[in-house]
Amino acid sequence: MQDTLLIREVRMDWDRIAQDSYLRRIPALCGRSTLAFHKAVTFFAGENGSGKSTLLEAIAVAAGFNPEGGTRNYHFSTYDSHSALWNAVRLVRGVRPLQWGYFLRAESFYNVATQEEAYSREQGGRPQHFHKRSHGESFLALMQDTFRGEGLYILDEPEAALSPQRQLTLLMEMDRCRRAGAQFLIATHSPVLLGLPDAEILSFDQGSIQPIAYEETESYRVTSMFIAHREQLLRQILDA
Repeated sequence: MQDTLLIREVRMDWDRIAQDSYLRRIPALCGRSTLAFHKAVTFFAGENGSGKSTLLEAIAVAAGFNPEGGTRNYHFSTYDSHSALWNAVRLVRGVRPLQWGYFLRAESFYNVATQEEAYSREQGGRPQHFHKRSHGESFLALMQDTFRGEGLYILDEPEAALSPQRQLTLLMEMDRCRRAGAQFLIATHSPVLLGLPDAEILSFDQGSIQPIAYEETESYRVTSMFIAHREQLLRQILDA
């Protein structure tokens, strides 16, 4: 499987990171030299601040994507907030060339949607009207319009804009694309998305990056606990 992936491995050269950089204080990342991918879909899971979005962003920028999102042809910036980690990242590619892809992050989706509408007018293509839909509807519509087989899709917390039902729709779209040769790298807290069969889940907790089973993720454990013991749990945390 690894030979068929668009990105097989990430290598990080920490000599290219300043000694006083905050990146050196992220336990899961600091000192990590390589990270290999083995599946068409890889999830980055972990607590807020564990480094999963930081690494995902660095991979996207190193692959040629605009830091705020979009395709590799997008060139716009509303706020320069990406870290210097991409400077230390080298991607080991598979035998297939990267011809298409998309970097999509929930926090800057408004800016990407604005650019999608502007580019569609400039290029004389089919007009896009993402801002005339709800956030979730436009988010899902963009993915359905742009995702296809053979592409690389890097998604940062896509569930932020989607209801549980729409997350299932996204899961179906991901499965359709991976069967056609696409590769996904996704940072997520969603127990729905993490449940995609035959995906690899990498945990950024406990100060390292390690593969874990779906049932071992905090997203699954907390959600299961809440559903099974809601009243007891709420009494415990609210009456404390």
